[in-house]
Amino acid sequence: FTSFLHLPGTSEEVAPPVQQCFMVPKKEINVVSDMAKWKRSQAYADYMGFILTLNEGVRGKKLTCEYKVSEPIEKLVALLNTLDRWIDETPPVDQPSRFGNKAFRTWYAKLDQEAEKLVSAVIPSHLADAAPEVAVYLKESVGNSTRIDYGTGHEAAFAAFLCCLCKIGVLRVDDQMAIVFKVFNRYLEVMRKLQKTYRMEPAGSQGVWGLDDFQFLPFIWGSSQLIDHPSLEPRHFVDEKVVNENHKDFMFLECILFITEMKTGPFAEHSNQLWNISAVPSWSKVNQGLIRMYKAECLEKFPVIQHFKFGSLLPIQPVTS
Repeated sequence: FTSFLHLPGTSEEVAPPVQQCFMVPKKEINVVSDMAKWKRSQAYADYMGFILTLNEGVRGKKLTCEYKVSEPIEKLVALLNTLDRWIDETPPVDQPSRFGNKAFRTWYAKLDQEAEKLVSAVIPSHLADAAPEVAVYLKESVGNSTRIDYGTGHEAAFAAFLCCLCKIGVLRVDDQMAIVFKVFNRYLEVMRKLQKTYRMEPAGSQGVWGLDDFQFLPFIWGSSQLIDHPSLEPRHFVDEKVVNENHKDFMFLECILFITEMKTGPFAEHSNQLWNISAVPSWSKVNQGLIRMYKAECLEKFPVIQHFKFGSLLPIQPVTS
């Protein structure tokens, strides 16, 4: 499955005319029975294929290892740096309720206004028509400005944003490691800062029964990074010392560190699912289990997927191949 991750034989200079009619993505999953449509869709196949391609791409690799960084990757990091800077420029406001700081709405309004321009700076001019379509996924990826919450559906929108950039040929097959280690990792840092600064509520959280209040993908890709590690086993990630020494190399441990900073009390109590996972014998078993769990708990849950939007790049139409 790497077919849509690169356009074979095209050079940056003489890009082919794109035979694509772009469209602004819209909601298609309105009632629970629509979920069957989603599972059969080209969007689902491409999205899941993208997640699994990246899962293989980072297998056994550290965040700090050497990898190619292309110009579009640099531009995506710059885009995320801009979002980060806007947080600094939009401090939380004084308000009676502790959670859901209303300053997030001000921050979000700026993104809403600028998203297309931000995306246009990442994509080449001959693909300018794609910007309105791709920008929708960027706007959906940072949380909900009405409820001031954030969850795995928003995270999925960011993965969809990156998937769309692959489908139009902006990101290529040799960008895989940089997509996860540079772009997605930077996205996580900005989301953690949003969550902390504006005290965002978890969206559709299953509380103590969920994997994490906010993210899922870094646990999948992060467990893949640890496959066949010579000394770190799943039982080690509940050890504070191990986490402190290794979190800069492994996304999974970075997530654990963030949880322990945000939550008090015994790990087994506030993060029961992760505690259970620490008993799994190998990282490859953890990785396979998390992929199954992601499909069941996120992609096959109506409350999450009802917000997903479909356009020309991630179509609701049934899989053709």
